[in-house]
Amino acid sequence: MSAFTIFLVLIVIVAFLLVVVIMVQNPKGGGLSSSFGGGGTQQLGGVKKTGDFLDKSTWFLATALIVLILASNLTMESNTTVESKALDTTEDTTLPPLNTTPTTDDTSGGSDTTNE
Repeated sequence: MSAFTIFLVLIVIVAFLLVVVIMVQNPKGGGLSSSFGGGGTQQLGGVKKTGDFLDKSTWFLATALIVLILASNLTMESNTTVESKALDTTEDTTLPPLNTTPTTDDTSGGSDTTNE
């Protein structure tokens, strides 16, 4: 298994976790953080601590995703011997001549258009 494949698997996992963490958050202060510490009780760290954890985990996962993408770019195998076909000037780009004579199908029994 190459290093690029390992980075690719890690990128997919981190991206999935980032989506989950973002979906759990509520932009107006509700969501998962309000269900953990509502009513003034301090269950599972309270609203403030859960909100802080979700914010910090979002920033950590986003930073980890960017670092993994950049690191995977460094591990990609670059094949410098293959050149772009778009810039290939050695290939003949002329088109074959068009057939300007109309073709007739003699087997269809078509009518002769000349008047005698």
